[in-house]
Amino acid sequence: MRTIAVFLWLAASMLNAQSLAGVVDLHMHSDPDSMPRSIDALDLARLCKTKGYRALLLKNHYEPTAGLAWLARKEVPGIEVYGGIALNRSVGGINPAAVEHMVQVKGGYGRVVWMPTFDAQNQAMDAKDGRPFVPVSRGGKLLPAVMEVIHLIAKNDLTLATGHSSASEVMLLIEAARGAGVKRIVVTHGMLAPVRMTVAQMQQATKLGAYIEFVYNALIGPNKMFDMPEYARAIRAVGAEHCILSSDLGQKGNPLHPDGMLAFFEGLRANGFSAEEIEMMAKRNPAAALGIQ
Repeated sequence: MRTIAVFLWLAASMLNAQSLAGVVDLHMHSDPDSMPRSIDALDLARLCKTKGYRALLLKNHYEPTAGLAWLARKEVPGIEVYGGIALNRSVGGINPAAVEHMVQVKGGYGRVVWMPTFDAQNQAMDAKDGRPFVPVSRGGKLLPAVMEVIHLIAKNDLTLATGHSSASEVMLLIEAARGAGVKRIVVTHGMLAPVRMTVAQMQQATKLGAYIEFVYNALIGPNKMFDMPEYARAIRAVGAEHCILSSDLGQKGNPLHPDGMLAFFEGLRANGFSAEEIEMMAKRNPAAALGIQ
């Protein structure tokens, strides 16, 4: 009986490992960073390659990651690694020159521009800690520098991610990006603080062609805001065809990215999502959002 039990456990483990084949994770934190991380980018690429991932997007709140993506590809061939830039204070805030430089980094793997995240005005107002911030709008209108960055995103066929902007700013960004010809837009963890979009707002965003990101980090640890059934109801209301599943992991004390994604998949299956829907949200939709279909 013990032998049979071990065999079944191994079979189940293999099935879970296979379910990660082709995953494209658009929200992966790693070292080197100024914040505590559980794994460095090279080891993360190696780990995800063994799990069958197709692609990783390395995110750092304060450092551009296009160069790190180039290095990871050199050291870990056989997996697609991309980078981006978050427009926080460390890169000059809403800085068109920084975006232009990222585009020119060797390899061309800088693919995503995040509007301000931890330094966003919305984040600072939510934290109420009085620290400096980076605004994206004033009086209900996007700032001229934001519009310049949006036009650069369109010109260079990049992906816009909305960062930690407020729900109303997210809508301004999507509308402006569509008007400027940006092809790919991701609403960064739309339900999670400090964005806090309602289902109706997320539905409105998808009508304009944006994807809504749902991250596993919202379900666990110190950043937990939701239980799986609540999250699943929101995803169902928005529609799997408009959603992206990301880990948003790499923090000390949290599961490693593949373990978190497997738990995410299992939770969604337990709440009525089919394997096909999960494939769409974890593989096809994020690939489309990166422009790598």
